[in-house]
Amino acid sequence: MADLSWPALTLLTRQGCCLCEGLQERLEALDPAPPLQCVDVDGDAQLQARFGLEVPVLMTASGEVLARVPPRLSGDRLADWLQRSLNSSNSA
Repeated sequence: MADLSWPALTLLTRQGCCLCEGLQERLEALDPAPPLQCVDVDGDAQLQARFGLEVPVLMTASGEVLARVPPRLSGDRLADWLQRSLNSSNSA
């Protein structure tokens, strides 16, 4: 997995959200970790209106929303899920 390079991703979060924090930690623990920008939905009225309480939400740099990340995935299983999700979003 070490020669895999990830595209930039945006993680929509909310302060105090344990699911958001957990996903951020699991993504940052990947080797290599994807470039990750975290955005608090409560700091942007449009994001708050669109995503409300649905955080965490993972998006591509182009703004495409990926499927909800299963909360128990970590390590290689998370990397495999992320690769499949990115491949299916690119082919859609």
